[in-house]
Amino acid sequence: MSSSASAVRPAGTRPAPQRQASPPSTLRAYGALTKPGITRLVVVTAGVSWFLGAPEFDGLALINLLFGTALVASGANAFNQILERRADALMRRTADRPLPSGRLGIAEALIFSTALSFIGVVHLYFLINPLTALVVLVSLLSYTLVYTPMKKRTWWATLAGAVPGALPALAGWAAATHTLSRDGWLLFAIVFVWQMPHFFALGWMYREDYARGGFRLLSSIDPTGARTANQTLLYILLLLPVSVLPAWSGLMSWVYAAGALALGLAFMAPAITLWRDLARGHARRVFVASILYLPALLALMVVDRVL
Repeated sequence: MSSSASAVRPAGTRPAPQRQASPPSTLRAYGALTKPGITRLVVVTAGVSWFLGAPEFDGLALINLLFGTALVASGANAFNQILERRADALMRRTADRPLPSGRLGIAEALIFSTALSFIGVVHLYFLINPLTALVVLVSLLSYTLVYTPMKKRTWWATLAGAVPGALPALAGWAAATHTLSRDGWLLFAIVFVWQMPHFFALGWMYREDYARGGFRLLSSIDPTGARTANQTLLYILLLLPVSVLPAWSGLMSWVYAAGALALGLAFMAPAITLWRDLARGHARRVFVASILYLPALLALMVVDRVL
């Protein structure tokens, strides 16, 4: 997510009026509305899950899955920015997003997000299967209608938000197998648990900014940071056995299991440092480790299946 040195607007003020922008600038604004980094991770997760479940490789099916998933994920991220535009205007790291900065208007963003979401769900329904479309639709609705408003009310929103964040793994499995069978839920569980230390570290890094925006994260009720550090380490400890479950079920080999444990221990190292010392720099190392961990684990799954 982008940071900005823009001045923080006082509470209650409206976002800046929309500025005249060139076509390339407008396109970049629409692109930023989709949160490309998050969308990319969602698409990769769904694609790897499909690859693990598919009885044979079908390039067209994979492209259709990735395209539809990307559209819905982009639409969900755009809806999120519409709903949080006032809070974004109050936070330094988000004040330059398209809506609070005035680069896009609300009506434009709403049409854009609705079109992306609708086309994506319809695409998945007809070109993949109805089950996949349903899973992706549940992810969209739970992200926008449950998780997003909960963030202003309770820190339990982080747990609720991990559900739509993990559903793309289940969607990829449904696309490949037409079922929501056990192995699909195991992939869901890995992504679900991974998100908790990821967001706890992010919340501690930007606790002042999130408080300025009115978000009630764990860090907002944990001034010493002890609970945040404990929860971060606890979920990484939980991730160790959960990440090995695909080998237990027969989906992956025990060579994968050894690699997954090694990645988990590497992820745990900065979390232990954070547990001992709650410096912002240590939280950043946990956050960076989380960003590296999931793609590395997904890559390990693909390599294990190919070999």
